[in-house]
Amino acid sequence: MISRTSKNSSRQKVHVRIRRKVKGTPERPRMSVYRSLNQLYVQVIDDMRGVTLASASSRAKTGKSGGEAKPKTGGNLAAAKEVGKAIAEQAQAKGIKQVVFDRGGYQYHGRVKALADAARAAGLQF
Repeated sequence: MISRTSKNSSRQKVHVRIRRKVKGTPERPRMSVYRSLNQLYVQVIDDMRGVTLASASSRAKTGKSGGEAKPKTGGNLAAAKEVGKAIAEQAQAKGIKQVVFDRGGYQYHGRVKALADAARAAGLQF
């Protein structure tokens, strides 16, 4: 029998289950990950107020001056590490040291794991 549910609908069901348990507070906001085929997006969210405190993506220009060109693709491990480092720097600039990690229903593997490890290495705790 062929399965009638798509991979994305299955992921969304898992994401709903995760979101029942994971809540962002002002002291410890939620770090939410969205992974598309070509890009990676991450936000630090205070769910109590419904406010995004920091965000980063693989679409943003790299480098401190912003003059360097965008990477050809954001769908690789190198881009995930850059996004993890960028979100950690933005969060720490706003005084956020601890977050709750919301993997968005994706497996903790590959780009999601690389992003989390890079954020930890840059000083975020979760």
